[in-house]
Amino acid sequence: MPALSISHRTTYSYRFPVQLSPYRLLLRPREEPHLLLQNYHITVAPEARIAWTTDVFGNAVATVTVSKPTQRLEIISKVTVDLTSEPWPVFDIAASAASYPFPYDEREWKDLGALAVPQHPDPSGEFQKWIRGFVMGNPTDTLSLLKDLSAGVATHVTYQAREAEGTQSPLETLALRSGSCRDIAALFVEGVRVLGIGARAVSGYLYDPARNLLGSTGAGSTHAWVDVFLPGAGWIAFDPTNRTLGGANLIPVAVARDITQAMPVSGGFIGPADAFVSMDVAVNITEE
Repeated sequence: MPALSISHRTTYSYRFPVQLSPYRLLLRPREEPHLLLQNYHITVAPEARIAWTTDVFGNAVATVTVSKPTQRLEIISKVTVDLTSEPWPVFDIAASAASYPFPYDEREWKDLGALAVPQHPDPSGEFQKWIRGFVMGNPTDTLSLLKDLSAGVATHVTYQAREAEGTQSPLETLALRSGSCRDIAALFVEGVRVLGIGARAVSGYLYDPARNLLGSTGAGSTHAWVDVFLPGAGWIAFDPTNRTLGGANLIPVAVARDITQAMPVSGGFIGPADAFVSMDVAVNITEE
């Protein structure tokens, strides 16, 4: 695949000047074996101080501090990446994990920690019962089970773009039978953890030159999906919104235990509640 150029513009507008709190940006793609970062540049208007660090998950975090009150904040991220993921990947899963259930070795289990433990209350056991319904046998093929779960989530939940902030809980999405890509990712990652398998939420970009994938606007947009850890193969990308496996159309920016920890841009302001007018996001992905 040719190099991809990604432009991500976020604009906040206010009725009158407000004092902005520091903004947290997760916009710099993560370099991985199949993703090479060629260049990256970020600009902010009005003039701001930009400080870089990494979080507990190894994501690159930029903190933007604007010193003077302003009626407008514009953040522009531009990056060029080489994406070489295969459209039909073959995963070298260790023999010990080829059939489910399987045990992680002691070090892997300890290191996965919360990434292998369900995070949401399920007092009636309804969610666990639904997830366990995908286990067709004991033992059963691990990768086939995960594919079935991804397809089952996509069949049960209708994709629906949602402008409201926040993420639905897995039980909410299960009951509503609809959700955004981040809601669907949150449902899938919890389901994988119910099975005792390590998983993490991922936010980034979906490259869709054919314009036929769910969650995409034009040739590309922000997106959410899930990485599942299988011994031997490592982290495998699952996009349950589109029932796809592997990272051929995915550019990861941030990984986290919970998708709410991987918001591309987050921050606030000090001033009257009615000062806020709008937030606009525009993403454009093109081949170099």
